[in-house]
Amino acid sequence: MPVISSDYQKPFYLPNCHFETIIPALFRKVNGVPYERERITLPDGDFLDLDWAHRSRSHSLVIITHGLEGDTDRGYVRGMVKKFYQQGWNALAWNHRGCSGEPNRLRRFYHSGSTEDLRGVIQHVLKTGKYDKIALVGFSLGGNMTLKYLGEEGENAPIEIKKASVFSVPLHLSSCSASLSQTKNWVYAQRFKKGLSIKVKLKAVMMPNDINTEHLDIIRTLKDFDNYYTAPLHGFEDAEDYYEKSSSIYYVDKIKRPTLIVNAQNDPFLASPCFPFSLFEKLEKVYFEAPATGGHCGFTAGNKDGFYWSEQRAWDFINEVEVD
Repeated sequence: MPVISSDYQKPFYLPNCHFETIIPALFRKVNGVPYERERITLPDGDFLDLDWAHRSRSHSLVIITHGLEGDTDRGYVRGMVKKFYQQGWNALAWNHRGCSGEPNRLRRFYHSGSTEDLRGVIQHVLKTGKYDKIALVGFSLGGNMTLKYLGEEGENAPIEIKKASVFSVPLHLSSCSASLSQTKNWVYAQRFKKGLSIKVKLKAVMMPNDINTEHLDIIRTLKDFDNYYTAPLHGFEDAEDYYEKSSSIYYVDKIKRPTLIVNAQNDPFLASPCFPFSLFEKLEKVYFEAPATGGHCGFTAGNKDGFYWSEQRAWDFINEVEVD
């Protein structure tokens, strides 16, 4: 499909990409989201915590996947839940392993390519037999995971899954890791590193013979963390092997459900390989929208109803009628 032109305009009070990224992340509060928590057990014995916003008569469901070191209480997740819930849909936001306020049970954690967890959530939902229309929404790492899942499934994706919309996606993980290591992005990298290091320390207390914390003192970048922890804990040779095998850019050409990808061109996390315009022009089911501004998981809007542009954009795309 052709690359879509975007109508997003950033608010005047957010002068650059860092304000667009940080202000919503720190200060946005979304009320009126009636979460009900459910814990499911995965085939490997670990658990995931799911947060539901239910409408008893709805047969439509949006499944929302958060980003690196996020959770279902992040403003961008709750805002999306609220948008669909107010429109009469059920919404399910799920927490990655170890992100719901309690360490997960196993030695492993989660990572950008761990589609087995998203697949487990979807299979759990399908077993209820309640939904005939399911949409997927993902942010950042969760967007990469969503695209990779859809590419892996291809024509075999469950028929209930009709569309997907993802935002701020690190389509090419290696170049994005390098981007986050730049001095201008120090504050983001440090925040991620701090959260991930805390998880390692907690896990080391639980299983001291399996988790070695001695590398934490020499880690300077996210790639260092991925070399010492993400890769070995999840069966990859090293960080570059993890990036190569988990990057969704290698899966988008296999997606067979209408999917919208929105990446802001000023996103401080994303590198140039995350904007492969010529690739997306050749794809049948994937739409690519690259507004000039938006930051990372920002896309703030100053509208009166309190919803962000990204929430309205996802709703519009998922509900518009496809024309062959």
